[in-house]
Amino acid sequence: MPSPPALRLAIDIGGTFTDTVLVDGDGRILATTKTATTPAEPALGALEGARHALTAASAAWNQVGGFIHGTTLATNALIERRGAKVGTITTEGFRDILEIAYERRHSQYAINLEKPDLIVPRTRAFTVGGRMNARGEELVPFHESAAAALARRLEADGIEAVAICLLHSYANPAHELRLREMLRMALPDLVISVSHEVSPEAREFDRLCTTVANAYIQPLMSRYLADFEARFRAAGLACPILMMTASGGMTTLGTAARLPVRLVESGPAGGAILAARLARETAMGKVLSFDMGGTTAKLCLIDGFRPQTARKFEIARAERFIRGSGMPVRIPVIEMIEIGAGGGSIADVDRLGRIRVGPQSAGADPGPAAFGNGGRQPTVTDADIVQGLIAPDGFAESRISMNPDAATAVLKNEIGDAIGLDPDRAALAVTEIVDENMASAGRMHAVESGRNLDDHAMIAIGGNGPLHATRLARRTRVRTVVVPRNPGVGSAVGFLHAPVSFEIVRSRYTTLESLDVDAINGFFRDMANEARAVVRAGAPDGPLTERRVAFMRYHGQGHEIEVAVPPRDLEPPDVDGLRRAFEAEYRRQFGRTVPDMAIEILNWALYLASQVPDIDPAHAEPAPTAARPAGARKILCDVTGKWREAAVYNRADLPNGARLSGPALITEPQTTTLVSADFDARVDGAGNIWMTRQAGALP
Repeated sequence: MPSPPALRLAIDIGGTFTDTVLVDGDGRILATTKTATTPAEPALGALEGARHALTAASAAWNQVGGFIHGTTLATNALIERRGAKVGTITTEGFRDILEIAYERRHSQYAINLEKPDLIVPRTRAFTVGGRMNARGEELVPFHESAAAALARRLEADGIEAVAICLLHSYANPAHELRLREMLRMALPDLVISVSHEVSPEAREFDRLCTTVANAYIQPLMSRYLADFEARFRAAGLACPILMMTASGGMTTLGTAARLPVRLVESGPAGGAILAARLARETAMGKVLSFDMGGTTAKLCLIDGFRPQTARKFEIARAERFIRGSGMPVRIPVIEMIEIGAGGGSIADVDRLGRIRVGPQSAGADPGPAAFGNGGRQPTVTDADIVQGLIAPDGFAESRISMNPDAATAVLKNEIGDAIGLDPDRAALAVTEIVDENMASAGRMHAVESGRNLDDHAMIAIGGNGPLHATRLARRTRVRTVVVPRNPGVGSAVGFLHAPVSFEIVRSRYTTLESLDVDAINGFFRDMANEARAVVRAGAPDGPLTERRVAFMRYHGQGHEIEVAVPPRDLEPPDVDGLRRAFEAEYRRQFGRTVPDMAIEILNWALYLASQVPDIDPAHAEPAPTAARPAGARKILCDVTGKWREAAVYNRADLPNGARLSGPALITEPQTTTLVSADFDARVDGAGNIWMTRQAGALP
C-alpha cells in the first residue's frame, strides 16, 4: 500500500507568541499551538511549539514532509537597530546619496524635524572610481587600485558588512561583481550585499537603502537561519525548511540568507494570504484583513481575492502616518499598515494627562502584569482582563496562569490614580484608545488606497484580533466580521496556503514606440531562468504559474503604473495591446488619458510560483439553530460602558448553523471572540463565525 501523504508544519515566530500548525497531506489541521516566544533564542520557542503539535497529533518528526517558517526577527532587527556595523561603497562623486535622500523634508514645517535613521553615517560611506551609463555602457573603467585600498579602510574601521551600490549597476553589474570579487579575496569574513542582486531597479537612493538594509541584517539572519536549521535537524526533521517572504511566497533557506531583506514582514504576509483564501471561498470581493497579535496590529486591503501589493515600503518611520519619515525598502511586498497595537502594548499617561497606548510592548518577557512574570506596566491584555473579556483560566491553552488582581493593580496605579479613574474605567479607556488607534490606521490606509471601508467585510485573526474586531468594525463602519477557524494561529495557517515563489523587478528603459520585442523577450528569459532556479529549489516538481508586468508612464512623469504583459514571447502586434492596456489602466486611475504623449517603460517584473492547494468548495448554508451557552460572566460592555452579563460559548461546541446575539464571548484555546451587544453571530457550513451589525445600530 502507498504510504500516506507527509504531514506539513508551519511556524510563525511573533514578538510575543510563536504559533504552530500541523496539517495532514489533505490539508486538514491536526494540531495547533501557541507558545511564548523566546527572544534570546527564538528557535527554542519554535521547537517547543513543534513538539507540542506533534505530540497532540501522535506524530513523529520523520512524518513531516513540509516545513514553512515565518519570523519577525528581520523586521525587529531593523526597527530596534540590532544589526551589523555597515559601510557603503558608491560610485565616485556619489558619496552622499543617503544624506541627500529625496532632497525634501517629510514634514515641511516641523521645527524639530527628526530625519530617518538610515543606519550608515557619512564616516562609513566610501566611493570607488568607474562608471556605467543608464544603457549599461562603460564610461569610466573600474579603478582596481582604489578598490584594493578600500579593503584596508574597511578592515581598519571594523566594518562587518558592506552595501555596494554603483551607478546603473542594474543595467550592467560588471563593476559591482569585480569589486565584490576583490573584497572577498582581501576580506573573506566580510559580508557583502550588491545592489544588482538585492534591488536591480533605477532610483539610486531607494536601491542603496534596500541594499543597506539587506547588509545590515544579513549576518544576524544568516546565523539565525543556520541555528534554526541545526536545532530542527538535531530534533529529527529531515525535509527542507522553506521561509515565508514579504510578497506572500516561500523561498529556500539559501535565498533567505542571501536576501534577508525579503523576509521583512514575512509573518504578517501569512495572515493576508489566509484572508485572501477565505475571501475566495466565501465569495467576498472586498475584504479588510485584521491581524492583531501580542505586539502589533496589521491591516491589509484585499480586492478581487488578492491582497494589495506594493514594490516599496518604509521601515521605522519617525512619524507613523507620514510618508518619507522612514527608511525606504524597495522589494515586492504585500501592502499593509502595521502599528504598535497588540495585547502586550503598554499604556501610560503623558505629562498632559492623556492616555497613550503603544508602540512599546511588554512582549513575551516580561509580558503583561497579569502574566506574573515581572511586568509592572499596564497593557491592553491587562485592560481586557479587568473588563472581563478574557477568562483567567484557559489562556494560551492554559500554559500561562493569569492574575486578574495584578492587572487591576497596575491599571489603578499607573492609569487610574494619575487621571482620577477607577480601574474599570481606566481599563475601558485603554481599550478605547487602542481600538481608535487601529481604526485611524485602517481609515488612513483605505483613503491612501482610494478605498471606502463601508463596503468591505473584515476577516479577523491573531491572538487578539477576534477580541477587538467588532469594536474596530464599529469605528470603521464595517458591518460584517468573519472569524475563521483557528484564528489565533491564522498567519501560520496562511503559510500552508502560500506558493513557493520568486519575483524579480528589473530596470530596462525604453519607449513604447522604440520597443525591441526580441530584446525584451531575451530579457524576460534571463529573469525567468533566475526565478526558476530559486522556485525549483523549493518545489522541484509540478507546474509553475508565471506573471509578467511592465511599469509604464507618460514621458516626464515620476512614477509608473502596472500593466500586465502576456506570459509568453512578445510579438510586434503586442505593442498596440500594451498601449491599450496602459491607457485603460491610466483612465481607470486618473479619469483620462494624455493624447499624443510618448509612453515610457522603466521597469519589468516577472513572478514565478508553484501551484497552491485548491480552494475548498462552498458549503451549503446549514439550518439555523439556537446556540447553547456554556455559562455566563460579567463584562464591561463596549457599547453602553456598563457592566452586564454576557453569555459564554465554547467554540468547539457550536454546531454549524448556530445563532446567537451579543453581548457574548466565544472562547477557544488560543483566542476569544467578542460578540458586541450591537452584533449578531452565526456559524456557517465551514465553521466560520460571521458577526453582523444589528439593523438599526448607529453607524
